[in-house]
Amino acid sequence: MGLLNFLFGNKNNAITEFKEKGAIIIDVRTPGEYQQGAIAGSKNIPLQTINTKIDYIKKLNKPVITCCASGGRSANAAKILKTNNIEATNGGGWKSYRGNYNFRLSSSSVLVIGLLLYCSVQPKELVKI
Repeated sequence: MGLLNFLFGNKNNAITEFKEKGAIIIDVRTPGEYQQGAIAGSKNIPLQTINTKIDYIKKLNKPVITCCASGGRSANAAKILKTNNIEATNGGGWKSYRGNYNFRLSSSSVLVIGLLLYCSVQPKELVKI
């Protein structure tokens, strides 16, 4: 256990506890970012609108794990939710959950992955057009 985990707690432990309580995942990225890929079953409520959704989130009556691209916006969202008496924790960047959740990918992402597999092309070999 590292010093920061000892002082501030382990984020993974908090997330595991929240998952055991049936937490919902709120992805606070923009709709455009969310459409590029997200955790299956997550709800997209952009950080800019989360204050207007407090009543809706309270009615869900579940703890909340917030996530975004890197963890900055989700930290702000978790703080806003806690200020409004909603049990919340910052889950950080959504891609860090790859082994723990099913992902929803956009149709264009699926098409690109399919083409890469079909052509056996390595992503680094692709040239941006």
